[in-house]
Amino acid sequence: MKVLILAGGVGTRLGDETVLIPKPMIMIGNDPIIWHIMKHYAHHGFTEFVVLLGYKGYVLKEYFANYFLYQHDVTIDIKTNTVKTHSPATEDWRVTLIDTGQKTLTGGRLRRVRDFLHGESFLLTYGDGVCDVNIRELVAFHQQRGRLLTVTAVQPEGRYGVLKLDHDDSVAHFHEKPEGDGAWINGGFFVCENGVLDYIASDATMFEREPMQRLAAENQIAAFRHFGFWQCMDTPRDKVRLQEMWASGRPAWRTWV
Repeated sequence: MKVLILAGGVGTRLGDETVLIPKPMIMIGNDPIIWHIMKHYAHHGFTEFVVLLGYKGYVLKEYFANYFLYQHDVTIDIKTNTVKTHSPATEDWRVTLIDTGQKTLTGGRLRRVRDFLHGESFLLTYGDGVCDVNIRELVAFHQQRGRLLTVTAVQPEGRYGVLKLDHDDSVAHFHEKPEGDGAWINGGFFVCENGVLDYIASDATMFEREPMQRLAAENQIAAFRHFGFWQCMDTPRDKVRLQEMWASGRPAWRTWV
């Protein structure tokens, strides 16, 4: 089963971070966040990736084309124009990088790679979020439910302290950074049957709007509830948090050895 990664957005909320590089190439530790996402899928046995490019997609192409140079010590013989690596074999990944357009929306990007899927079901995620969800359990759940689409549902923690006020304006209770309001949101780790592509009309279709709304109305979406770690990287604050977790040596999303 192929893993599709949406990696074409501009990521404007990260400010200057994405002026020179696309959002999935923002570094967490010594590696871009897309590498962390791929390592997680590979840990669960899914190693064939299709990366849906758009904004500054050439940066991702250059990264994977020169993966050995980024990941290993090398000796470069200038005279013979040869490169020798000094490390064992790297990841057993197959990575296809497809330019899906600068302004194409998420649904349109999926529609553009239909020919690469050969009618098969596929996994789908965004290039800016990490978690510790068990992908194999997610796939098994999807197959048991028999729907066209399964979405991983998560409950993000609250960003701000919560005040409970009494009628006289005194603070009766304060809770710093609560777990959240109990609402489940789209965590971005999907399992899709190929039929979901029939719900996408054009490049201007956002997958999370009309297609998912129609699928929900037709009872074709199942929700896999994930109670573990999940974090997207939408803002500089999110990036700092992920950087700090990685630097601690105990990042919650690191499922691989």
